[in-house]
Amino acid sequence: MKRKIALLIVLTAMLVVAMYAGTFISTSKVSAAAQPATAGLQPAPLAAPKFGTVSDFESSLINIYSQVSPSVVAIDVVESRAASPNLPQNHPNFGPGQATALGSGFVWDTSGHIVTNNHVVDGATQIQVTFSDGSSAAAKIVASDPDSDLAVISVSVPANQLKPVQIADSTQVKVGQFAIAIGNPYGEQNTMTTGIISALGRSLPVANSSSSVNGFTQGPSYSIPDVIQTDTPINPGNSGGVLLNSEGKLIGVTSAIESPSGVSAGIGFAIPSTIVQKVVPALITNGRYSHPYIGISGTTVGANLAQAMGLKPNQRGALVVTVIPNGPAAKAGLRGSSQQTTINGLQAQIGGDVVTAIDGKPVKSFDDIVTYLAGSTTVNQTVTLTILRDSKEQQLQVTLAARPNSTGQ
Repeated sequence: MKRKIALLIVLTAMLVVAMYAGTFISTSKVSAAAQPATAGLQPAPLAAPKFGTVSDFESSLINIYSQVSPSVVAIDVVESRAASPNLPQNHPNFGPGQATALGSGFVWDTSGHIVTNNHVVDGATQIQVTFSDGSSAAAKIVASDPDSDLAVISVSVPANQLKPVQIADSTQVKVGQFAIAIGNPYGEQNTMTTGIISALGRSLPVANSSSSVNGFTQGPSYSIPDVIQTDTPINPGNSGGVLLNSEGKLIGVTSAIESPSGVSAGIGFAIPSTIVQKVVPALITNGRYSHPYIGISGTTVGANLAQAMGLKPNQRGALVVTVIPNGPAAKAGLRGSSQQTTINGLQAQIGGDVVTAIDGKPVKSFDDIVTYLAGSTTVNQTVTLTILRDSKEQQLQVTLAARPNSTGQ
């Protein structure tokens, strides 16, 4: 009996692997002759995967690792540590000192530029980069952008030792697509893990570190839009590493995990390659990236909020809660919320303009505005907002500015 059970487990595992392998081979449509007589009343049939072999699957992974691993680096950081007055005076961390941190990064070009997360190198006094062949080099920070959690560092090594990653278009990524991460979890260099894309369009809050006091954010905070969610195991040390598609091309930079225990719980987040491709060249060329800024804060209009505002139950959009004084939205005449009500026992703002479209693109949530600004606009560009004001539709022209250090998007 034990042998039969073991055999069943092995066969089941092989079937699962074969199903994954099929994503690397091809798909074929279900024959029309196989459809039931009521096919016209049924949803269109899904493409049936053509399963490959375990060997095909393994070969794909081996090839991707051999191609991309030389592009991924380990980053060792020494950073200043502030004094900790809340600790006893005899505690080793009571006074100021130094701390070490580990992270990942990847080669951007043959000029020695390496991309990582801002939070990996923020506050660094020394940075050491180690390549997959074991060679290492000192690095320095070129520029960083806390609002996208990206940074560029540089090393002085021969160009023939640098192998840049290839980059894919993250807007083409689909939920269910195979995903591969390579990084340095817990300092275990060039570790490869696999999984799938488990969700898209997430937002990742990023606090402005300059406004953090005793661990609490004071004022300005933003969010990174269109973040990719994956169940590919990501752990401390993976930050700044690569998330790849089945062709071995970069679709995101692994940045954060959702975990109550501090280790991988199957929910990891990666900054999409579309943002990386906009921010990184600007950091290299200009030393900074200017984020388009509209100057509002707000919330998503759901069914309860729509009802409270006297709108149609199915009305969706982004309610403008606050308009930042002297910002682009304020200059264009956008209005924030002026009233409060109670929804499900909680206080909620109502009475402001509801944005339903931006440049003709439907807005179903506040995140839609953030995503559009980050992916489709530049500073000084004029956008058209379609709004509902007192239940009447109108349009406003807003000329975007560079994001200042103030609250809002």
